[in-house]
This record gives sequence, structure tokens and C-alpha cells, in this order.
Amino acid sequence: MNYPEEKQTYIDGIRCEYLCHIQECEGIGNVFPAHYHYYIELLYGISGEFQVLLGGQYHHFGRGDMVLINAREVHQIDALSQEGGRYIVVRFLPELIYNGMSANHFEMKYMLPFVTENSSNEKVIREKIVGKTEIPKLFHEIVREVSEEKYGYELAVKNHIGSIFLWTLRYWDASRKDTREENAGDRNLRGQLQPALKYVTEQYARDIKAEEMAKLCHMSYSYFSRSFHRIMKMTFREYLNHIRIWEAEKMLVSTSLSITEIGGEVGFATTSYFIKMFQNYKHITPKQFRKLIAWKE
Repeated sequence: MNYPEEKQTYIDGIRCEYLCHIQECEGIGNVFPAHYHYYIELLYGISGEFQVLLGGQYHHFGRGDMVLINAREVHQIDALSQEGGRYIVVRFLPELIYNGMSANHFEMKYMLPFVTENSSNEKVIREKIVGKTEIPKLFHEIVREVSEEKYGYELAVKNHIGSIFLWTLRYWDASRKDTREENAGDRNLRGQLQPALKYVTEQYARDIKAEEMAKLCHMSYSYFSRSFHRIMKMTFREYLNHIRIWEAEKMLVSTSLSITEIGGEVGFATTSYFIKMFQNYKHITPKQFRKLIAWKE
């Protein structure tokens, strides 16, 4: 069974930068089958118990918990409570946050955790933490503003989403003991590496060499390699494979292509190497992943 990408929403020909609603479930069962979209998605539990499948792993959430789903991250949601339940859904495009900002630095430093998978960041932040903050109020205020549509409500919604986004970044930052303030040199390096990052995002299926990317960034190979590892905390090859596996994950749920065909489509020379890399990154084989997210009627 194929699961196509959920397309961006347009109203009167205008692309919606954000969407919000309360999802209600009447009992145990699938709420949404596996899918992905270009929105960053936030969930806030109101009642009942649920599970969300992210990256091949199930995460439970309930009343007062906040769930963070990255842009383009495959996810599936199931209700676990006999009595059903409710949760708030807020989706927004990355552009809502960084439009009008200095995209070169801002997008890379602050948006990267929301547009690429990062296992070091919590996917579910529990009520015992969220409940002590303004986050619950902000979620309910977003729902209220969207429902009432008073003058200027769009600005209010964007401000509230921005506040949740900022709180999340600071929470993640405080949770990482080894986080240090980025210095001016690292900021410059990020800017220098952007052509390579952009190229990989668009041309990941090609046989891309680090030497080629070094020339694109006007760096020597050794300086490029050291700089890439310093900024991205991984080698160039690891980053390339990371992007390829991410794209393969989407194809596993959105197409009926075989494992071999998908491996070739995302740039892996052999099926065995694709399976090996997928298992290294996801701790599960492509076939097992496809079975895991299969929605049973």
C-alpha cells in the first residue's frame, strides 16, 4: 500500500504557513497512517494515550506531553485508549520562523534540528517539564486565535509558534551538556559550507565526492574535511548517507518500489550496501521498516 506525501495546504491560492486543529479519536485504532510533509509538526496531548512512530521507533505520549515531528519525517499516529482522546496539532513551514532573518546563519544554526533527524534531541517532552512552562497556554491560545479569527490573529499565531520554537531550542540546548556557544569562526565556516549542503540536498543520488564539494566551497580537501566535521559533527560521507537514508525512508512509505530500486534511486551502488547503511542509521532493515509502518485496515 502506498502512502503519498501529504501536500502543502493552499487556501484561495495562498500557501498556508501554518495549520492548527484539535484531533479527536473515539477509541483504539490508527489515527493517521504513515506519511510525511514539509511542515514541522507539534502535538500537545489533551486526553487519552497515543503512540507516534518516528524513525522506526514508537514513542508514547499523553495528556500534557509535547511531541516534535521534523519536516519531512515519516510518522504514524495510533490511539491507545478505549475511551479515545484528543490532542492539539500545530503544523508550520520552516519559512514561518526564518523569513526576513539572515537565512545563511539563522537557518543553519536554528532550523537544522527541525529539518534533519537528530537522535540526540527528545521527540517527546513530558508533562512534568512542559507543565511548568507557558507551553500549554501557548498551544491553547493558538487554537483559540485560529477559532475566533479576531483582527490580527495571524500575527498572534505566528508569535505563539515562535515562542514554542524558541523554548524548544533552549530546552534542547540546556539538555546537552557539551553544548558551547558558537564563535564567529564557526559561523563563518557554516556560511562557507552552505554550497555543499545545498548541493547534497538536491543531488544526493549522484556519486558525490568530498573533493568535489571542497572545490565548490573554494576550500582545500583537508580544510573542507576538518571544517565539515567541526560544524556538522560528522564526516561528509556520513552526512551524505544520512540524507540518502532520510530520502529512502520517505520512498519506503510513499512508493511501491522494491528495496533494490529505492537504494538505486537515492544513490547507493548496491542493495547490500543500502541495507547495511539503513540498518546502521535506523537500527532496522528497509524491509522491516516498511512492514512496521504498514497500516492495517
